[in-house]
Amino acid sequence: MSTRLVNLVIDAADPQRLAAFWAGLLGWRIALTDPGEVVVRAPAGDGWDLDICFVPVREPKTVQNRIHLDLASATARAQAERVAAARGLGARPVDIGQGDVPWEVLADPEGNEFCVLEPRPIYQNCGAVAAIVYAAADPGRLASFWAEAGGWRPARTSAPFPALRAPAGVGPWLEFVPAGEPAPVKNRLHLDVAPPQGGDHGHAAEWLIGLGARRADVGQGDAPWHVLTDPEGNEFCVLGPRDHPPR
Repeated sequence: MSTRLVNLVIDAADPQRLAAFWAGLLGWRIALTDPGEVVVRAPAGDGWDLDICFVPVREPKTVQNRIHLDLASATARAQAERVAAARGLGARPVDIGQGDVPWEVLADPEGNEFCVLEPRPIYQNCGAVAAIVYAAADPGRLASFWAEAGGWRPARTSAPFPALRAPAGVGPWLEFVPAGEPAPVKNRLHLDVAPPQGGDHGHAAEWLIGLGARRADVGQGDAPWHVLTDPEGNEFCVLGPRDHPPR
């Protein structure tokens, strides 16, 4: 049994507005607009192979997110232009204790933190998004779990910042950075995984539980997917079998 990453899901009070912000900032397109979901999709040449899905929630954001995006910059000028564009679209600077760092920490219109990085050679073939970043009490353990659950390969194993990369070696990194204990609220960002065509998502969920996941109830009711948490309590969904979406 195996599963792979298929979506990044972001909770939103106003999915259409938040999707428009991220599509405008990244230069991507809104591929689907439904009452229960707005989907933003990268162009084929970007390297990002996931959909970003914005789903409606009633709960307001109350704590710093444990998952965030880092955006790549090819040059210092490009970094400044990306920051200016973000602010023009409704982002604002935030202080999360980062101190004097060469990257910019911003929050999108609903308060979700993200970073616009200074130029770094390691991210030059990543496209618009350099990394999906998890705050983790045990980065090594969480990286090992997601290497299995997401189907991505270890790209950096050294402590304290292990990281994964898609098998093709392009697109964003999946990084794990040291942090304290998980916040006692549902994450506003989460990943979806799915087995390949011919698989079974019920069997996939049981396989993931064997790797250290647990079943979770986030009010999903009788949904056609399974909601689990990873070994540090981060929610994720196991969807039905699927191929990669067309780009």
